[in-house]
Amino acid sequence: MPADPTVYRFYEALQVYGPALKELIHEQFGDGIMSAINFKLDIGRASHDGADRVVITFDGKFLPCNWPSDRAA
Repeated sequence: MPADPTVYRFYEALQVYGPALKELIHEQFGDGIMSAINFKLDIGRASHDGADRVVITFDGKFLPCNWPSDRAA
């Protein structure tokens, strides 16, 4: 588990939202994964109700995959 507060928040967000993001990827694209090699990341700033917000975009190529039946979960 990361000790750095910023890195920990990324870890926490993926622990909470990771399963839902996986299901959405599978629903929209089929079985597969998002590449972390053929990948772009963008970071920006937005304002909402006068407060700064961090906007992070992960842009990874979809890689279709047929999972073995014992690894589908």
